[in-house]
Amino acid sequence: MYRDYIKSLETLYSSYATPDKNAKRRKNTYQSNIRSEFSRDSDRIIHSHAFARYIDKTQVFYFVKNDHITHRSLHVQIVSKIARTIGRALHLNEDLIEAISLGHDIGHPPYGHTGEKELSLLCPKHNIGNFMHNVQSVRLLDNIEDTDLTIQVLDGILSHNGEVNDRYLKPLVYDNWDEFDKKIRQAERNCHIYPMTAEGCIVRLADTIAYIGRDIQDAKEVGLIDNNIEYPLNSLEVLGNSNRDIVNSLIMNLLQNSDPKKGVFSYSKDAFEALSALKEFNYKNIYENPKLTCQKGKIANMYSVLFEQYLDDLNNNNQNSPVYQHFLKAEYLKRKHSYLKEESPEKIVCDFISGMTDNYFEKRFYDLVLPTQTDGKFI
Repeated sequence: MYRDYIKSLETLYSSYATPDKNAKRRKNTYQSNIRSEFSRDSDRIIHSHAFARYIDKTQVFYFVKNDHITHRSLHVQIVSKIARTIGRALHLNEDLIEAISLGHDIGHPPYGHTGEKELSLLCPKHNIGNFMHNVQSVRLLDNIEDTDLTIQVLDGILSHNGEVNDRYLKPLVYDNWDEFDKKIRQAERNCHIYPMTAEGCIVRLADTIAYIGRDIQDAKEVGLIDNNIEYPLNSLEVLGNSNRDIVNSLIMNLLQNSDPKKGVFSYSKDAFEALSALKEFNYKNIYENPKLTCQKGKIANMYSVLFEQYLDDLNNNNQNSPVYQHFLKAEYLKRKHSYLKEESPEKIVCDFISGMTDNYFEKRFYDLVLPTQTDGKFI
């Protein structure tokens, strides 16, 4: 009965929407039930260990204790809400949109893009290629936790890069796992890749809509910028000066300038220029603000110390190390007997560190570099 209802909804889809019947998995070991294939993917992502760690992962502002700023867990919910709103208006598959949105940043390491840059420097030094958080998101869900997600969801996660400036997006369609694996290798080389579905395109655009104004709002909350700062004039005129106005303006402009029948999703020239100017504003006044970047040297040292320590622990089979106790001996990895055999020690260390929350990362570093204090007497 419920499956019939899903099929009836699909009769309203745009010709470029992704129907449930097109879902493709590597294994597909479960029988269908009341859930759609992409709704099942959302559930698998939500119940993954990596998703639970979203709760303590930085969005932008690390080392700031403030309960009212955005963390990664909130960001993916905002992306999901914005993308589903757009998808509903364009008659796309909201279940697919939700799954991509929830999983798109799951591979982010501690301290957000700052941490990503540090791993991007460390990994080539250890001959394991570049580190890209979108590739790591796929690796966590597809290889490490083995969630058997659909190719459409994994592709959307891989292709989500909201940091890239896109005025136009159109799906680059393919339908086999060999092409997907090839696309991963392209992403690892930092090649420009595009989503395979219309829904993936919408999540990619929604990612930017979700953070561009919200980061300004958070920057004001923590005192990084104030209300008197001068915004780009064209951004003010076209998008407005509050997060609410910016989100609404970008959504409405995207809906007015997209053609889902042709599979083209785009902004107007004025809106795209205003958005690009706002991105430049954010980089200058927020992401590269000395008050924020002054900690980068310390973060680089923390990454280097932990990487070398855990690599040494693996090479010396130190079973008491956190890399064994908290990662390799975890139940979901113990079931993957091939992981320890197939992966290099360097890659295992990268997987371990990139999966850490900010607090766990800090605790592991402090345990290594600070002496242990005894309370009262030795026991």
